Amino acid sequence: MKDMASKMTDQTAQNFAPDGDNTRLLRDAFGRFATGITVISTKTDDGVIGMTANSFSSLSLDPALVMWSPGINSSRFKHFSHAKHFAIHVLSDQQKDICEAFAKNGYAFGDIEHGLNPHGVPLIESCIARFECSHVATHPAGDHVIVIGQVNNAQVRTGKPLVFSSGNYGVIEEL
Repeated sequence: MKDMASKMTDQTAQNFAPDGDNTRLLRDAFGRFATGITVISTKTDDGVIGMTANSFSSLSLDPALVMWSPGINSSRFKHFSHAKHFAIHVLSDQQKDICEAFAKNGYAFGDIEHGLNPHGVPLIESCIARFECSHVATHPAGDHVIVIGQVNNAQVRTGKPLVFSSGNYGVIEEL
């Protein structure tokens, strides 16, 4: 069953019950959902750190809440799962290099233009949206946790979002 995704044509569908033998197929199915790309940042005892994530979502307008989900097996998990303050940066189509830098190295801020908020959280410049948050709750969710944050400050600007689907980057034209 591991090779079924590669055998599918445009006109076929594969029904399956997710299990340990078909995680690649499940990952491919999840990947069909196009997502925006974010970089989450926080301050640690060792300095500032970032993580590329596409598991971001708005949660509530009143109060202003957002959520995202770091993987528990990530080497950066301990820095983000209960960070008191963090920022979520929604990347533009001009920031693919930032996405890739933080996918490879959590300490990529040395090469990226940024400032610090009053809590010492790094803030990436020129994102199409940014949310500075305080930790509200963390909930276990399989091999991830759901982190909920209260938005204390937000920024928005015009631009095209960088998106990810089926292992590829893309752009949605501004409406």
